Amino acid sequence: MSEAIKEAEKAAEADDVPVGAVIVHKGRIIARAHNQIKLLKDPTAHAEMIAITQAAAYFENERLPEATLYVTIEPCMMCAGALVLARMKRVCFGASDPKTGAFGSVFDVNKKKPNHRILVTKGVLDEECAFVMREFFKKKRAIGEVA
Repeated sequence: MSEAIKEAEKAAEADDVPVGAVIVHKGRIIARAHNQIKLLKDPTAHAEMIAITQAAAYFENERLPEATLYVTIEPCMMCAGALVLARMKRVCFGASDPKTGAFGSVFDVNKKKPNHRILVTKGVLDEECAFVMREFFKKKRAIGEVA
């Protein structure tokens, strides 16, 4: 998760919402990404989506059944859906997302009998992950960019 936090910090430096993700296979990081929504002007450029694309390229396969995603915040519904379609084995996230979280906070992608269930570990370095997010929005509010 510490590597995902480093990715989140890269997003913050680029003035994007600080979410970072890494995908691990057999103890090795095979993909790493951070939000690039503003940079790419693409609402789908979430850290998880970019990391999934990298991991699929690594495996030369759209399925990632032996991989684990570490992400600093609970994935949204779009990302959760992509993780199900990719057949990701496990998702470990830091901070819960009470506004858009899709692994228990607002929705639970595993509850409605999807074609694939993902093992989920919540709260991994949650304080550290939440701190990065809080500091980003604290700075945004200080300069009047966010209410």
